[in-house]
Formats: sequence, structure tokens, C-alpha cells
Amino acid sequence: MCGIIGVMATTPVGQLLYDGLQVLQHRGQDAAGIATTEGGRFHMHKGSGLVRDVFRTRNMRNLLGNWGIGHCRYPTAGSAYNAAEAQPFYVNSPFGLMLAHNGNLTNSDALKREMYLADLRHMNTNSDSEVLLNVLAHELQESSQGSFRLDEDTIFRAVAGTHKRAKGAYAAVVMIAGYGLLAFRDPFGIRPLVIGKNETPDGVEYMVASESVAIDVLGFKVVRDVAPGEAILIDTQGNLVSRQCAERRPFAPCMFEYVYLARPDSLIDGISVYESRIKMGVYLAERIKREYGHLKIDVVIPIPDSSRPAAMELAAILDVPYREGFVKNRYIGRTFIMPGQAVRSKSVRQKLNAMYQEFAGKNVLLVDDSIVRGTTSREIISMARDAGAAQVFMASAAPPVRFANVYGIDMPSRRELIAAFRTEEEVGKEIGADALIYQDLEDLKRAVGSLNPEVGDFETSCFDGRYVTGDITAEYLSYMEDGRHAATSDDGEGGQLDLNLVESDV
Repeated sequence: MCGIIGVMATTPVGQLLYDGLQVLQHRGQDAAGIATTEGGRFHMHKGSGLVRDVFRTRNMRNLLGNWGIGHCRYPTAGSAYNAAEAQPFYVNSPFGLMLAHNGNLTNSDALKREMYLADLRHMNTNSDSEVLLNVLAHELQESSQGSFRLDEDTIFRAVAGTHKRAKGAYAAVVMIAGYGLLAFRDPFGIRPLVIGKNETPDGVEYMVASESVAIDVLGFKVVRDVAPGEAILIDTQGNLVSRQCAERRPFAPCMFEYVYLARPDSLIDGISVYESRIKMGVYLAERIKREYGHLKIDVVIPIPDSSRPAAMELAAILDVPYREGFVKNRYIGRTFIMPGQAVRSKSVRQKLNAMYQEFAGKNVLLVDDSIVRGTTSREIISMARDAGAAQVFMASAAPPVRFANVYGIDMPSRRELIAAFRTEEEVGKEIGADALIYQDLEDLKRAVGSLNPEVGDFETSCFDGRYVTGDITAEYLSYMEDGRHAATSDDGEGGQLDLNLVESDV
């Protein structure tokens, strides 16, 4: 996952983009970048690290103009800690384009070969986002039929051509030099994208972002989600037009957005993330009452932060006290996105500390949003026992994570997934729990789906191995697993990058 934002404003946009990326920081902590345009020239600054560390006052002063895009990166393809793969990406042929992308292309390597051999385009990085940018650039060239003139029909035809070639999950925001802001979403709607607007005395301002929380915090009003396969185009005069550029496939937003990735105060595809997590607690509590009624639970304690809504509702239904038993150090990065088991294991106790008063002599039910690799769960259960817990039960608001995710979440290797080749009982023993309770997958779908019946399905491949795009084979999974292991072993070069790019001929 990554965070993307695009704004077409009536006043200088640099601060809006910076603030928006701060709000979306939870979606990616590896790198950040902002690109703006003013006077026919692109301006960009990007680098490795958190948004607050990448941008200084001197950088922001150079980000001139009333419209632009931003990105915070969480690497799942390409190599981590490489400033060259920070986004946005830029091409100047046949039109000046800046792109920021959230998701993962499943046919990136095939597209790269096509770009090189047939389209005569060269990639500078291993990022699939650069591939997507070059596919769009080529389709714009084809759509303009050599005239090098742009209008909305030309641009929408190019997006339609991109949909035909690109497979996988993607939501993108694009700056087209001299024309305006483009945003589009894959035909399955796997990765989220939301539109907002703000009425001002000087005209209407528009924003597109990965989550509605960025729109809310910046004072815009949520209009709607970008539909799967739809493209949104906002020209430099602030006129917005949209078009369905791909045949609608089964609508399948990523379930992990609701389980873990998104902020609880976001609305994604008409579903409140907070309410969905409350519902997860309801179904999980019912399963505990139905199948684990023999457990003597003295207290329910969440693992901060994503599991709090589920844990509170679960405790209320079970009529068991809810307590905060862990204090979180908010200056430590999320362990889920840290590369390497050794780093991840070491960071857990730096990130959380148990309050022994809530554990001593009690049978404790710990509630987490999910259990992926099991490293964090094992350490937390050990901490609970060290704090004096008599028994430690673990409940997961999500089902067992058994399969690789290929759509933009860092679950590339089944070897790293604790539940991939183990039963639920074996996982419980492996993490040291006296009992382990998982959410049922159908209950999870009902919990989230009940909040918007128009969403007919969800992308749940990490739970059931069903890949909605239909192009994922065992050979592909094996190839991706080997390739990503090699990529994440490359630390790359750090640093930051400033660019002032001359307008292309448009």
C-alpha cells in the first residue's frame, strides 16, 4: 500500500499536499514526494523517510503552483530504501507526465519487456509505478495519433488502453503538463481512491486521495469514491469530467484496508472503517460465545491501535471488562512494514510496554486486528506472561493469513506467514497462546459488507487464495516470492532529489 493525493486548487498547493501526506503517513513510511507545476514548469522534491523528514522549508519554497500530486511510499515491489524509487515519477515524451501510484501491477515484467522491445521505452528503476507511467505515456501517444494535441477524449482513450494492458491493483494520480490532473482506478477497485471538493470565492477546488480522512482534515467535502475502471480529469480551469474507461468487473475492494491498513476515521467505498471494525468485534464475540464458552476470561485487552474498536465491542458483548494493558511508543515505526524478522522482533518491545496491573493473576484475552507473521503476537504474549498473566488467550479480528498478497501489501512469501502451513491449534502453540480464536472469513465479509450492500465482493486472497484478477498462477507466486526476497535484500542508496523540469511541448 501507499498513500497518494492530488489537488487542483485556486491558491498555492504545496502546504495542502504536505498536510495531506502527513494524514496519509500510515500508508507508507519508506519515502515521500511532492510534485507541483507553475508557469509551465514541474517542480518536485522527494526522498527516503517520513514526510516530516523529507521536506524542509527550503524544499517547500520551491514547490510552486496551484496544483500538484503527492505520494508516501510503502515498498512491495522494487527495493526498499532507494531514493530513486520514491515517487512521483516523470516522463517528458510525448507529453510531460508526473505519476504517483498505489498498488501493484501483476504483469509488470511483461509490460517492461513490451515497453523496451515494442514501444522503445526504457525504465530506470525496478518500480512497477514507473512501468505504469510509461504505459500511460505510450497510450497517450497512440491516442493522439501523432498530433501531439490533448483533449479529454484523447486522454480517456489512453486510460482505456492502459486498463487493457495493465493487470493487478492500481490507483493513480497524474499531472499532465499544460492540461490538468488525471486520476484513475483499476477495474476491480482493489485499491481505494476518493474525490473531494472545496467551494471558494475564486472557484471550486478538487482533491483526490487514497482515503477520505485526507479530504476531511484539509477542509474539503467528500463527493464520492472513484468507481472501478473510472477516470477523473480536472483541467487547469477547474472543470471536472469523468468517464468509465474499462468494463466494470466484480467490485472487490481490498479487505485488508478495513482490517488494518486504513485509518478508522476513513470512509472507503461507502463503508466506515471504524464501523466495520466494530462489526468485526460483534462477529468475533459471537464465535467465542458459541465455540469457546469454556474459557474463563477476566479482561479483554487490545493490541494498539487497529484492534481497539473490535476489542471494545467484543468485551461489551461478552460482558467482560475492557482495559488498556499496553502503552505504545508512537515514535517507533509500524513493525508490519519493517523488512527482516530480526528488526521486527527487536522493535516489538520498543514499541509496546505492558502495564502489570492489568495482567497480574488474570486470564487475559488479547485482541489483535490480524496475525500475519506471528512474530509480534509471540512477543506480546510473552510480555503478558512476564507481567503476571495467569492465562493468555489471543483473538484475531481477521481469519488466518495463509496466502501471499500480490496487490500491494507486504505479504509476498508464504514461508513468512505463520498460518500458511499450520492448523489454528498449531499456530496457537507456536505463538504461546493458551487458546487462539480466529474470525471466520464469511463472518468477516458479512461484517464489512453489511455496511454497504452495493459492494458485492471483497479481495480476500491472503485469506482464501482466490485472486480476483484471474491472472495469478502458482508459477507467478513462486517467481514473485523469489524476486521480492532478492529485492528486499538490496538496501539501495539513500538521499533526496529535487527537480525543476521544463514543460514539454503540448
